[in-house]
Amino acid sequence: MTDTKPPSTSTVLSSMPVVVMAVVAVADVVAGPGVGFLPLVSLGPAFSGLVGGWRRTALFGLVALVLCVGLGLYDGLFEERRGYTALAAVAGVTGVGITAAVMRSRREVELASVRSIAEVAQRVLLRPVPLTAGPLQAAVSYTSAVAEARIGGDLYEVVASPHGIRVIVGDVQGKGLAAVETAAVVLGAFREAAHDEPDLVGLGERLERSVARELEGEKFVTAILAEIGSDHEAVLLNYGHPAPMLIRRDGSVDFPQPPAFALPLGLGAHGGEGPNPYRVDFAPGEQLLLYTDGVTEARDDQGRFYPLGDRAQLLKEFDAHRALEALRADLAQHAAGPPRDDAAMLLLRYHGHGEGKSVPMA
Repeated sequence: MTDTKPPSTSTVLSSMPVVVMAVVAVADVVAGPGVGFLPLVSLGPAFSGLVGGWRRTALFGLVALVLCVGLGLYDGLFEERRGYTALAAVAGVTGVGITAAVMRSRREVELASVRSIAEVAQRVLLRPVPLTAGPLQAAVSYTSAVAEARIGGDLYEVVASPHGIRVIVGDVQGKGLAAVETAAVVLGAFREAAHDEPDLVGLGERLERSVARELEGEKFVTAILAEIGSDHEAVLLNYGHPAPMLIRRDGSVDFPQPPAFALPLGLGAHGGEGPNPYRVDFAPGEQLLLYTDGVTEARDDQGRFYPLGDRAQLLKEFDAHRALEALRADLAQHAAGPPRDDAAMLLLRYHGHGEGKSVPMA
């Protein structure tokens, strides 16, 4: 039994002018001139103006005029004003449809230009992470809550520094261009300080100062920093961010929590101690998933949060990018309707030197 794909919206709209004019013509012939179906021929060019260019609309308008003349002669409507009124209706709707098609084409050109600029901004702000960094393989997924947008308030970066592989995943308070600007500040500071600062605490302090200079009032950025060296462990620094998910070789899952919760970046002036670094074992064959709260706070139609820990088995796919894509697809299926928040995920696989690329999980 073969599956049949439903026709797309554009296909249906493209065929509507022909269908409508054919139905009107048949109805007019069957019902006779007394019913007054003839002006409805103008629906053909009206529907044509919704898709395609102005030439297509003009063509359907010409066909509608010819059809209107033929049906009007058949019905004998040109012996009175009704035939000429129908012609005027078809001509008027065709003119409006051509104008609308021209304006829509111009807007589509402008939108294409804006999208190309947005793609350049995305490449500058959220550059592709390296496929491999030392003993790690990296894959990233980003879903924006803003329709048709590719960037938002979530951020991520992987930097191979002299002090180890350094990673950040963060979430800027709010949405829109203001959040994008703040994300750019954090990423710019991280990319520079990741090479200069000898320890993760100093790196976090640099980020705090940069964010404090740029943000005003109660705005903040939650973030988690990670440093992976050659000693089979990861050092984490958590600024009020969701704990990462660590998947062991045997398939068990852990969410390593910080020893004490700290304020997000940008709120250091409100008092309180900064975060303390903590270490977790991270050995070859294991995976570390850093993510934003748009993942764990996604709700289904019954209001249940996404059970990330129960979905760890989706990450056993041989290819890291396919594994993360499977998790992203499962997240989209779980969520009821469009995403309410940006969702970023950064997957790190520790293959080690000479290790195979399989991911043994129970």
